[in-house]
Amino acid sequence: MTVEVRPLGVKCNIQCQYCYQNPQRDAGAVLHRYDLDMIKKAIAGLGVPFSVFGGEPLLMPVDDLEALWSWGFDRFGRNSLQTNGTLITNRHLDLFKRYNVRVGISIDGPGAFNDIRWAGTERLTRAATAKTEAAIGRLCDSGLTPGLIVTLHRNNATADKMDALLDWLKKLALLGIRSVRLHLLEVEDSEIRDRYRLTDTENTAALLFLASHVNDIRPIRLSMFEDIKRLLQGNDQKASCVWKGCDPYTTRAVQGIDGNGQRSNCGRTNKDGIDFVKGDQAGYERYLALYHTPRAFGGCSGCRFFAMCKGQCPGTAIDGDWRNRTEYCDVWTSIFEHFEAELQRANRWVLSRSEQRLKVEATLVDAWARGRNPSLTEATREVTASQ
Repeated sequence: MTVEVRPLGVKCNIQCQYCYQNPQRDAGAVLHRYDLDMIKKAIAGLGVPFSVFGGEPLLMPVDDLEALWSWGFDRFGRNSLQTNGTLITNRHLDLFKRYNVRVGISIDGPGAFNDIRWAGTERLTRAATAKTEAAIGRLCDSGLTPGLIVTLHRNNATADKMDALLDWLKKLALLGIRSVRLHLLEVEDSEIRDRYRLTDTENTAALLFLASHVNDIRPIRLSMFEDIKRLLQGNDQKASCVWKGCDPYTTRAVQGIDGNGQRSNCGRTNKDGIDFVKGDQAGYERYLALYHTPRAFGGCSGCRFFAMCKGQCPGTAIDGDWRNRTEYCDVWTSIFEHFEAELQRANRWVLSRSEQRLKVEATLVDAWARGRNPSLTEATREVTASQ
């Protein structure tokens, strides 16, 4: 479980044009006050380390950040932060070192590739991107190497841009970057779809291009591909939450804590500007329905990758309706097929082609019907042990 502390909710200093939080901002659901004591009380109740999140969390006064991180360091020995990197100062760098803050930065590429992370004008946007790139360099030079999140879209991952994107990743590797998580665009409205979303063919081509160059960007790991290869072998222990059967009303993998200490869900499952109150009990109706529903009606019935993918993240579901499978199903199918073939060529066992697959699926379905959500690893081990 990741605990995302959002003292200022979705408040941000830039205006990413595709941001999945924009509907909440448009609805006026932006926090302006927070209570550090209530936040700490909520974190203490969960008893696990936390990440300061946003919006843009570095909009918080630096003294308040220090108070929160000092408390977190004393209690857990470490802290985390997800930021766009534009506001990082020397004071922040000092706090990162002092309180063992692991930094994640969201950036979609160099210069114009990052323009959709809009800052008001093209000049201001390019200046903001330059600040983010400079911050990445300073973090690496300080021994605080950040992990990166890169979202693929029409501004950075069409066929004519892939060589330049690869060159940028190579430069990041030389800086010392070790981890890059790729995201496909979460589409919140038709304008975003028309302007920024890659077609399924383009998304697939971009991912396969990057998969073919993983050795050229070492030591960077593209965690998406590592997740998929492990999933194909029945192992989801290190996999991202998008593959783990998330209930959009409880989001077990992400526990949000807002500025007043209230529990909240992963923001990716909020639609139409509604920030749903976190449910007390998870349900797995989505996965039971997807398993039994034909593809023609938004389901996953008969898909050999279902136990691994589970319809992927409900935040990317067809028509924004969590009951459907992801709208990127064709993309993920192609990527799973690619790595399935790669593993088979290496004479590695793959669940998707194993006689055990149907039994693993049955184990998962039976557990969901009983209100449990075992890991793929558990289900695979259970089936293997019973052979």
